[in-house]
Amino acid sequence: MMSTATEKDRRSLAEQAYHIICDWLVTLQIRPGSPINDEQVANELGLGRTPVREALKRLESDRLVVAYPRRGTFATEVHITDLGHISEVRQQLEPLAAASAARRMTRSDRADLEALLAELDSDASNDVRELIGLDMRVHRAIYAAAHNPYLEDTLIQYDNLATRIWCLFVDRLPGLAGHVGEHGALLRAVVDGDANMAADLAAGHVAGFESAIRKII
Repeated sequence: MMSTATEKDRRSLAEQAYHIICDWLVTLQIRPGSPINDEQVANELGLGRTPVREALKRLESDRLVVAYPRRGTFATEVHITDLGHISEVRQQLEPLAAASAARRMTRSDRADLEALLAELDSDASNDVRELIGLDMRVHRAIYAAAHNPYLEDTLIQYDNLATRIWCLFVDRLPGLAGHVGEHGALLRAVVDGDANMAADLAAGHVAGFESAIRKII
């Protein structure tokens, strides 16, 4: 029993470390190409090195960090070719998730989506971190409402990579609040159960994101 409890605690700590470090990487609090010292991160988080190392290994699978023998672990670089590759995947899967959410959402999912819709309608913030956080929460709520864990995991990974590119250029992108606000129509289509409209809006959102980035690079 003791060993089982210890294992659960270790996994919980690794999960905690994973989400915090992932947020740092996605929002560029750890810049692309920067070295990541597991001991330093562990001290900053108040955790042991083992859960941090487990988190970093998982983040390597997510393509957010890369480990080199005898050199250490680094945040992955962002290359402009990544944008086309990521968008190619998202153009196929984001509409699928939106349509699936419109068809499969539960009563609890609907309540979560309506709460986000109300937040979008009332939010007048120009704070970049708040807007990016809201954008990510909307995406994740739609993925969850699709009730396909494989689709959800894949899209979270690609949304993280896309958001990282967004954060890299956000100071040069106009209309951040408007980009996030586009989710209002998408959420409404999902809540209304309009799968075709939800899919079309999701596809348009991904295309608009790629187009906006390409205009400034």
